[in-house]
Amino acid sequence: MTERQKIGFIGAGNMATALIKGLLNSGVYDREQILASDKVDAAVKKVSEQFGLTCCASNGELMQRCSIVVLSVKPQNLRDVLEEIKGEVRDDHLLISIAAGIPLSMIQQIIGKDIALIRVMPNTPALVQKGVSALAAGKWAGPDHLALAREIFNSVGKTVDVNEQMMDAVTAVSGSGPGYVFRIMECMVDAGVAVGLEGKAALDLVVETFLGAACLARESGQSLASLREMVTSPGGTTAEGLAAFDKLGLADMTIKAVQAACRRSIELGKNY
Repeated sequence: MTERQKIGFIGAGNMATALIKGLLNSGVYDREQILASDKVDAAVKKVSEQFGLTCCASNGELMQRCSIVVLSVKPQNLRDVLEEIKGEVRDDHLLISIAAGIPLSMIQQIIGKDIALIRVMPNTPALVQKGVSALAAGKWAGPDHLALAREIFNSVGKTVDVNEQMMDAVTAVSGSGPGYVFRIMECMVDAGVAVGLEGKAALDLVVETFLGAACLARESGQSLASLREMVTSPGGTTAEGLAAFDKLGLADMTIKAVQAACRRSIELGKNY
């Protein structure tokens, strides 16, 4: 790989760590081809020690040494980072932003150049290489740029291509989705304890049930409705539990939760 084909991560937090781990484990990149920078010295030191990476003293240095740059900073910090690096942006740069809620138009406006930009919404299961990431290409990003981004994010799970207008919906469904699932899992553990299970047993049963159900949904090729019907015998225990869900308005509650998250994503994008 040439010097300008190296990939750099501005921001060395959890998601950057997950991506670096995935890239190395998949063999897509060698450690000599990955650089990182972060305003927090401890974060830089951690990825350097964990993966044996070269870390840059500044974001500007990273921009000079890499042609693919992943902006893996918090949304509230992205504007400052862009202002800092805009003077180092070259025509051959590919910038990939994973900052939730920040439109590509804002990034383009601050940089002031027509370069390849891709916006990505990953989710936290990327930390164990089981994530799903939605990719939206900017005006100046071509098929080769999108292929590079897919390769990067496929290393931590699966990818889907979407129009950027759908990113708020993606954020509400898959970006925030793990939080919904963990909350439901918490409730099921509490419910198991309430009917007599010991806490550890309830947790193990719930975690493995969710894991198994997700794998079955992915691998069976059947619809979710068919899989639900498979385990629901007329007059049986599952039917009774599902009837309680319906009576309490589970479907409506879920729709409202996703809509609320989507609205918040839109608001955050406007604020920035």
